[in-house]
Amino acid sequence: MSTQTPRTGTTARTARTGPHDVGLAAGTVLVPGDAGYDQASSTLFATGRPALVVRPHDPAEVGRAVTYAARKGLALSVRSGGHSPLGHGTNDGGMVLDLTHLDAVEVIDPHRRIVRVGAGATWGQVAAALAPHGLGITAGDTASVGVGGLTLGGGVGWMVRRHGLAVDNLLAARVVTADGRSVTASPEQHAGLFWALRGGGGNFGVVTSFDFAAVPVGDVRFGSITYRPDDPAGLIRGWRDHLRTAPEELSSTLTLMPPFGGRPASVSVLLCDVHDDAGAAERAIEPLLRLGTVTDSAIETRPYADILEDGAHPAGMRVVARNVLVPELDDAVVGDLVAAHRGDRPTVLSLRGLGGAFGRVLPDATAFAHRDAEALVIGAVVVPGDASDAVVDDALSGWRPVAAHGTGVYVNFQGSATEADVRAAYPPATLERLAAIKRAYDPRNLFDRNLNIAPAGEPSSGGAA
Repeated sequence: MSTQTPRTGTTARTARTGPHDVGLAAGTVLVPGDAGYDQASSTLFATGRPALVVRPHDPAEVGRAVTYAARKGLALSVRSGGHSPLGHGTNDGGMVLDLTHLDAVEVIDPHRRIVRVGAGATWGQVAAALAPHGLGITAGDTASVGVGGLTLGGGVGWMVRRHGLAVDNLLAARVVTADGRSVTASPEQHAGLFWALRGGGGNFGVVTSFDFAAVPVGDVRFGSITYRPDDPAGLIRGWRDHLRTAPEELSSTLTLMPPFGGRPASVSVLLCDVHDDAGAAERAIEPLLRLGTVTDSAIETRPYADILEDGAHPAGMRVVARNVLVPELDDAVVGDLVAAHRGDRPTVLSLRGLGGAFGRVLPDATAFAHRDAEALVIGAVVVPGDASDAVVDDALSGWRPVAAHGTGVYVNFQGSATEADVRAAYPPATLERLAAIKRAYDPRNLFDRNLNIAPAGEPSSGGAA
């Protein structure tokens, strides 16, 4: 039994001859001036000017592209969905390896619910392909986010409390390494690499496909509750207390929006409940309707595949994002959250509830080690598109006291890539193990467009910004 997503927009394979790709036969190749180049060289957060964009159709073409980039000394950006906050999916003067055509979704074992997903697929494609089978994968909340990037960083989604991260449900991955080899990483083969892929980001190779353990999921209760924002501290504490006792089937995110674009401040909860029993879902959600004065509520039963949504960024503006994993939402954290929300440089704050299955994984079982976190706190400020580093630094001043309460960061949402960010993402023992695996599989650090882990024995670079 299999389901394969339609490959919309796929063009015939071409191998162009030009100053940048002589001898490269690795799928569709676009260079400046080609139709589609401008779109292919841009991501959600960045616009680049790479020498060429390569869109391979199979692992062999990926291998040829990787070895070509290494031989020519080209900067190499691997693009799945293009949602990296740092714009790592593009560059200037190098190669973009766009996995768009590697987007198949196949149920390879219906009895054990094993699904093989191409790294270039989006989570919207995955959800739509699995819906007829009554299945889903615990990852993602945005339809256009790529499977590759989200998974390698950990993979937080709407079933994180019930089924953990995407990497907690990963069974195997096919990887093209820096020398162009294609290997399978699993608990039985290349086990160290398999461990590193589960949270270590794109540091170790190009994953061409993943095998996941899917879970049964059909209709869910999904929606939002908006509150009068006069007591944000009380709303945060109430949401925190509910999170600590709520069943794992319910995941929720509390968002505090400062005044923006003529709109007043607001506080809301976005939620998803995957109980099979509608009554149990209502009982789980009901306390959220008593947190404060509700000004709007829109909760409905929807297919899981329909809850993945997409947002838009303000035109001409730049969204600067940071995050922190907080072990406890105590009163000191709450106070600093409110101060950041209401301060002179107001910050958008989003608190994602964790715990449950997420917290039952041992911290050294995967490269995502921060399993004691009660919440993932995301902060975002909006600045002009041409804002200087000094302007950005000033805009983040309200965020820093919040960040000081954390024990780590989640690589997929971090908008900076310094050596300090690498250390925050990976505790010392985890980072040491990752660096050793990096040295084994990518000793020359070809894959450095990420929150970069230097090979053991080399100074850490923190990755390209």
